[in-house]
Amino acid sequence: MGPVRRGLILALLPGAAWAQGCAEQRPGWDGAPVGVVQETVFLASSPAALVLFLGTVLALRLKSQWGALAVVLGWTAFATFLTMLAPASRKIAMAEGCVGSPALFIGTIAAICVGMIFYTAPLIKGR
Repeated sequence: MGPVRRGLILALLPGAAWAQGCAEQRPGWDGAPVGVVQETVFLASSPAALVLFLGTVLALRLKSQWGALAVVLGWTAFATFLTMLAPASRKIAMAEGCVGSPALFIGTIAAICVGMIFYTAPLIKGR
């Protein structure tokens, strides 16, 4: 490989941008790759998720259909932000390894939402 091609390949590789993405997303990252379970714990302990967990508990305790609907919409907005509306720095940090896949977290909140819908659904009379 010639020096021109080698220089072109090295110029196309993101170097400082990756380091900046991890410094922005996880300032205290120790360099070890983040797994799915670690990412789930991190996302579940975020302030938005804690507020939504509180709303989930209240909607289930009060067996409120409208409360469950509001919380399901909140979880949907949170999952949409994590997947489709994520900032570019999150995608760069995922490529670097300091941010893991949110798949387990999204699957867990999807199961919680389905359970809330079934639990707060009205009983069918006549059966």
